[in-house]
Amino acid sequence: MRSMNGDDVTEAVAGCLAALRPAVDRDWTAVPAGRLEWDCRTTAVHVADDLVAYASNLVARAQDDYVPFLLTPDEGTGNAGLLQVIKATGGLLAAAVDTAPPGVRAYHNYPYGSADRAGFAAMGIAEVLLHTHDMTQGFGLPYEPSADLAESVLAWLFPHVQPGPEPWPTLLWATGRGELPGRAPVTEWRWRNNLVIPSERLDLVGIRPAVAEDLSLGGDGGFEWVDGGPYEGTREAAGFMLKAYRTGVHRPEFGVFTLVRRADGRAIGGMGFHSAPDEEGRVEIGYDLAESARGNGYATEALRALAEWALAREEVRTLFATIEPANTASQAVVTRAGFTKVSEDEEGLAYELRR
Repeated sequence: MRSMNGDDVTEAVAGCLAALRPAVDRDWTAVPAGRLEWDCRTTAVHVADDLVAYASNLVARAQDDYVPFLLTPDEGTGNAGLLQVIKATGGLLAAAVDTAPPGVRAYHNYPYGSADRAGFAAMGIAEVLLHTHDMTQGFGLPYEPSADLAESVLAWLFPHVQPGPEPWPTLLWATGRGELPGRAPVTEWRWRNNLVIPSERLDLVGIRPAVAEDLSLGGDGGFEWVDGGPYEGTREAAGFMLKAYRTGVHRPEFGVFTLVRRADGRAIGGMGFHSAPDEEGRVEIGYDLAESARGNGYATEALRALAEWALAREEVRTLFATIEPANTASQAVVTRAGFTKVSEDEEGLAYELRR
C-alpha cells in the first residue's frame, strides 16, 4: 500500500488519458458509460468537475460545503479538449494535495464531514479509475490501472471492505461494477474518509489500513512524532488493526487513533478499540503515550473524548480497560476519566465505564 499524494493523482490521470485517446474521434454523447445512466461525455465532465472541486475545497479549507461553482466546458469543446480539461484539473488536485499542510482538513460530506489531503487525493483517484473504467466499457476499450494504485484506494477509502485476491476486481466489486467469487453483489456503496474526534488540546485521528501497515512495519504513518514516538503499544495496535482489516472484521470507527497535539501538529501517542462492540455492547479500550508526552493530562483528555464518542453510539453500552497491577499511572488515567474498578487478579485490574 502506498501513501496517497500528487504523484498518484498524476498517475491515475495519465492512465485515463491513455485509455481514452483511441476514442477521441467518436461521438461521446452517443455512448453510455458502462452501467451508468450517463453518456461518456457527461462522465468525462463529471470527472473533471470532481477533480477541481476537491482541489478547491482543499485549497479554500472549506468547512461547511463545496466551494460554490460548477465546471462547464466552453461550448463546442471536443473530446480532445475534454481530455485536456481532465489533465488540467488533475494537475490542480495534485498540486493542492502536495502543498497542503499535513493536518489540514476540508469539507466532504461522507461520512464524517471532512477529509484530509490524502483523502482528497484518494477520492480524486477513485473518481478517475472508476469512471475511466465506465467509459472504456462503453467504448469497448481495454483498461486496468496498476494493482498497487487500486490496492491503495481500497486501503484509504474502503477500510470496511475485506481485500480480495486481486485489488482491481475487488475495487470494481466494492463499487457495484463487477462480481467477486464468494461475495454477494454490491448494490449500494460509499467510500469512507477517516474519523477525527477533537478534544481540548488534541485531535484523535483515525488511522487507515495503509497507515496501520506503515506503523506496524516501523514507519511513522505519515505523522510527525514527538521524541520517543510512536511507542511500542501503538505499533502493536496498528498491527492488530491491519490483521482485522485483512480478515474482514475491521470496523473503521472502532479502530485505532493517533493522538495529535493541535498546538504543534505532532503525534504523541495512540488510543483505540481492541475490536467492535460485542453482542452485549462491551468494547475494550487501550492506549499509550510517548514518554516525552506523559505527565500533561493528555491520556485522560483523549480517553474522555473517545469514551464520550463511543457511549453516544447505540451499539455501545460498556467500555472497559485492563491494566497491569504495577501500572499505577494508567490506573490513575482511567479513574480520572470516570472508569470504576470492577475486578482484580494477578493478571490485571479491570475497569469499566457504563452508559
